[in-house]
Amino acid sequence: MKKKRLPKSLEKMNLNAAGIDIGSTEHYVAVPEDRAEKNFRVFQTFTSDLYELGNWLKECKITTVAMESTGVYWIPLFQILEEMGFEVYLVNAHHVKNVPGRKTDVKDCQWLQELHTYGLLRASFQPESVIRQLRVIMRQRDMLIRYSSSHIQHIQKTLTLMNIKLSNVISDITGETGMGIIRDIVRGEHNPEELIKNCRRGLKNSTDIIKKSLEGNYTEEHIFLLNQNLELYDFYKKKIEACEKEINKLLSSISFNNCSNISSKDGNIQKLDDFTTNDYLKKITGVDLLAVKGFNTNSLLAIISEVGLDMSRWKTVKHFTSWLGLSPNNKISGGKILHSGTKKTKSYASKVFRLCAQSLSKSNSYLGGFYRRLKSRLGAPKANVATARKLSIIFYTMLKNGVEYNDLGCDYFDERHKERSIKNLKKRAESLGFSIVECSA
Repeated sequence: MKKKRLPKSLEKMNLNAAGIDIGSTEHYVAVPEDRAEKNFRVFQTFTSDLYELGNWLKECKITTVAMESTGVYWIPLFQILEEMGFEVYLVNAHHVKNVPGRKTDVKDCQWLQELHTYGLLRASFQPESVIRQLRVIMRQRDMLIRYSSSHIQHIQKTLTLMNIKLSNVISDITGETGMGIIRDIVRGEHNPEELIKNCRRGLKNSTDIIKKSLEGNYTEEHIFLLNQNLELYDFYKKKIEACEKEINKLLSSISFNNCSNISSKDGNIQKLDDFTTNDYLKKITGVDLLAVKGFNTNSLLAIISEVGLDMSRWKTVKHFTSWLGLSPNNKISGGKILHSGTKKTKSYASKVFRLCAQSLSKSNSYLGGFYRRLKSRLGAPKANVATARKLSIIFYTMLKNGVEYNDLGCDYFDERHKERSIKNLKKRAESLGFSIVECSA
């Protein structure tokens, strides 16, 4: 009997495919039935076992592997298999779990292998190796900043307990004036006349008001707490600086667009804060992304560490905004839209785009005008998402096409509204048999 031919969409595409079910202590691996006497094996998660897993896959002549993105347990195996030359597909677990009857790890890995053989799995986005390294350090830096901010709050609370109203007269107690006063208090100086010597020019409040704010209850136990919180803040600040040095090393190793290392006049690599002058980012991207209001050096580095610099990974800008979770996620049934809100996502890049959009609320730019116009009509949350999507479109277009950004100005929408109003008035007048003649003021 002639064997029935499968539809083209169901033909085997990856003949040398394997499936791996990831676990914290064991990995279950399945290969095609004709590659080994037993087509699945269990490996422990120690490093030597992971290399043994890779060698077994090579013995079975496997070239491509599919695995689920379970927690962080997939990362060591992903890196080792990638180093060994395998094509590794990292698969979203939600895309392969919705089939009943598979309740064991063995069946899970076999199901992954079967789906990957027929080309029914889509790999999750993973940037280049150097970008992944940058992402790890940027996320660590962000975590340290959040931890240090909690100790700033503890310092403020301790000052309040001492009835020192420093935060009432100084906008930022972590500035030169604020930290100078706090360090003197910890060292034992409690005389307001001496403490105000730390004040710098440009403070809104007078020295008399600042002096009154420093008349507090300097108890021994609260000074002890203040000293400990200050030491913790300084500790995290040093760790943040160490992260920035590591980021500089990674940036100097990136060779996109034939960029060279950015060095200062004395030949030393510039600090991260010095990159706000558009130097290094312009070299590695080929465009001036800092010309876009809402972006700064740190936010751009955070975005690049998540999405990379190769925008060809996404076919169109719509694919990019959808991947970020900044586009409507329409759920349609029976020809009706049941839900059109944005999908829930844990994308860190999406979070950064939203924070950049939020900073535009008072910006005197095209994007600032866009944000305020939508906010007045739809509210702040929807305006924030829409502006974040606009920023992501600009980011994608500039990197993919190598074009510079041209700000249309905050009056752009007012001018368009005026033009539309005049056009509508003329149409209305013509329908009534009248004509409108424009005259100069």
